[in-house]
Amino acid sequence: MKKLNYLTLGVAVVALAFVLASFSTSPTPATYEFTSFTVVESIIPNGLGRSRIISSLEQRDYKEFTSVRTAEDNSRNKSDRGEIRVKNFEETKLLNFFNIGGIRFQNIAANDAVINNKVNTMMNEGWELVSITAGVESVGDKTDNNGIYITRFYFKRVK
Repeated sequence: MKKLNYLTLGVAVVALAFVLASFSTSPTPATYEFTSFTVVESIIPNGLGRSRIISSLEQRDYKEFTSVRTAEDNSRNKSDRGEIRVKNFEETKLLNFFNIGGIRFQNIAANDAVINNKVNTMMNEGWELVSITAGVESVGDKTDNNGIYITRFYFKRVK
């Protein structure tokens, strides 16, 4: 009878060890890379604006262009704009919202089709859409004939 109790106790200890070992190994968190593209759609009348999808083909280290201001050192950031500027980027032509006749709903639908295709292509390449941010630049009064819509699409994927 004692042999059976020791055997049962031994099996229980081994089983408990396996259970505890399964909890002790935590999975390694995923490492992500991020990217974005920007849609600029002109709302300048008579078809005079330029509408595009812009995607950078270069990387920049933000730390190279960052300064810290303090009470003791309040000097402005002197980063060279030429070093920040990206010369290699993808530019996809879109149609303007307006032509000589006014708003062109077909142009808006065409832009949607091109933008949706880009998003779907990126998702098929393993990118996950994280967020979309939109903004408008316009004076917004009776004399305002100019403006743009800017929409940023942010993506991530596991490295």
